[in-house]
Amino acid sequence: MSDNKTHWKRLVNCDYIGVYSLPNGGDDMTVTIVSVAREQVVGANGKKEECPVARLKGQKPFILNRTNNKSIEKLYGPYIEDWAGKNITLFASTTKLAGDVVECLRVRPFVHAPAKATIDDARFAGALNAIKAGTYTADKLRGAWSLTDEQSAALDVFVAELVNGESAQ
Repeated sequence: MSDNKTHWKRLVNCDYIGVYSLPNGGDDMTVTIVSVAREQVVGANGKKEECPVARLKGQKPFILNRTNNKSIEKLYGPYIEDWAGKNITLFASTTKLAGDVVECLRVRPFVHAPAKATIDDARFAGALNAIKAGTYTADKLRGAWSLTDEQSAALDVFVAELVNGESAQ
């Protein structure tokens, strides 16, 4: 239900990822770090501050605080250059800030395997053509994509027909 609703913070802080960015109102989310560097960040009050920022693949940037830097260090070592291309799993937590308890993003001490994306029918048909041409395999298709029951059954039939067709030659 929360998938179709907009958290108010998406309207206020649209430049950086936050708890409000997590799927289903707070489920863990595994993301890939593209790079980490110090950047000038402008706070809600207009104050400018230099902060470490992780650029994430397909997501908004993630401002890294000391706690999250230490969590990533435990996973991948102390050098930010080594973090590029690595996955981290974000989760919702809380912390005290100026006497209030506020939501915050934290980095899990382990990485969830990212969920496989579904494949649409046109791309599935293209994958079948690539399998027939010998440039792709059924195992790669199953490993890379979450197939529907119908797609999985169609793939089984396709491979069986392909094998039977090749063995008759």
